[in-house]
Amino acid sequence: MDIEFVREQFPALKRDFIFMDNAGGSQVLGKVIERIGGYLVHHNVQLGASYKVSREAGEKLKYATSRIAELINANQTEEVVIGSSTTMLLRILSLSISRQWKKGDEVIVTDTDHEANVSPWMDLEEKGIKVRIWKVNPDTLELEINDLKELMNDRTKLVAVTHASNVLGTINPIKEIAKEVHKAGALICVDGVAYAPHRKVDVRELDADFYTFSWYKTYGPHLAVMYGKYDELLKLDSLNHYFIGKKEVPYKLQPGNFNFELTYSTLGIIEYYNEIYRRHFNRKKDEDFQARLTKTFGLIAAHEEKLASILLEYLNEIPEVKIIGISEAEATRRVPTISFVHSRLKSNEIVEKVDEHRIGIRFGDFYAKKLIQSLNLEDRNGVVRVSLVHYNTPREVRKLIKIFKEIF
Repeated sequence: MDIEFVREQFPALKRDFIFMDNAGGSQVLGKVIERIGGYLVHHNVQLGASYKVSREAGEKLKYATSRIAELINANQTEEVVIGSSTTMLLRILSLSISRQWKKGDEVIVTDTDHEANVSPWMDLEEKGIKVRIWKVNPDTLELEINDLKELMNDRTKLVAVTHASNVLGTINPIKEIAKEVHKAGALICVDGVAYAPHRKVDVRELDADFYTFSWYKTYGPHLAVMYGKYDELLKLDSLNHYFIGKKEVPYKLQPGNFNFELTYSTLGIIEYYNEIYRRHFNRKKDEDFQARLTKTFGLIAAHEEKLASILLEYLNEIPEVKIIGISEAEATRRVPTISFVHSRLKSNEIVEKVDEHRIGIRFGDFYAKKLIQSLNLEDRNGVVRVSLVHYNTPREVRKLIKIFKEIF
């Protein structure tokens, strides 16, 4: 990877600071920033009017959502729901879809997920919906599909699961899970927030019914997207104004509409992925956008695996350190979100000493509270988390290791 080219695209990386809390929020592409400003200067009007600027604004936003659909390989633009955050979109989904469920129906959540994909479903217990917990294997720290099979029955309506844990970094086999969920007659709702910055998202390949992620974790603004299979979105009740009917997909799930300038700015992310492809591969006319994305994310995965291997090799050598998750850097099994605890030092003590060196890492539960509780890590003040992305460098990782050596 031409890392200098990559880093030039992110204005914040010019600062004398190393960003390694990227799972909390990545740095923003210059192209995204430019598009936000450009939209506000030239198209900051309400949509749906007859005058020219309003028509132009509508066309630009329609184009942006069509490119988002293309990015995730949705079947049609109407399958793209825009919202303020993944948390809010999943809350909207739970409120709408649960209107069709009856007392005694069941939902399955995991104890590895961020609360965004747990609380909206747990709260349905107030309506008489039963919630079952798919628990992580305490030995392997992975979700076992056989455990899921035992939890599902003819009352199961939906399984909520993360694509990659924002603590463990583990990539879950969503396609395989979806197959079992559908075999049981249920739907699958996937939180892709910790996965989407690192790997290509193909909702058709995964066969997910609903899939969400946040743009501010994928080099963009504070905004989120939810994919839903069109037929499933069509069934949902409207949460918009009374005159917005069930057939108005996705507007019925976007009360108050979506943020125009931020939605438009996501084009900068898609453009960036194309530029990485053009920079690194011979341009072939017969390669479509999906083929280009596959190559781009392959390059990203290889670079990230290299970064993760440097850090994990060091951590694996420290007897007092326990890695919380897969201890190998293999890109098919994990993303470079690396968590650990120290037998002697509490997690906050380590992070606070790193802070002095202008490196941003973090400690805590990262809203995956049930995971931290089930692993009995609350007394350690959660885990130390180093979350890398493709704009990080081997040199940055080695600098962090040098500081760890002073602390440990």
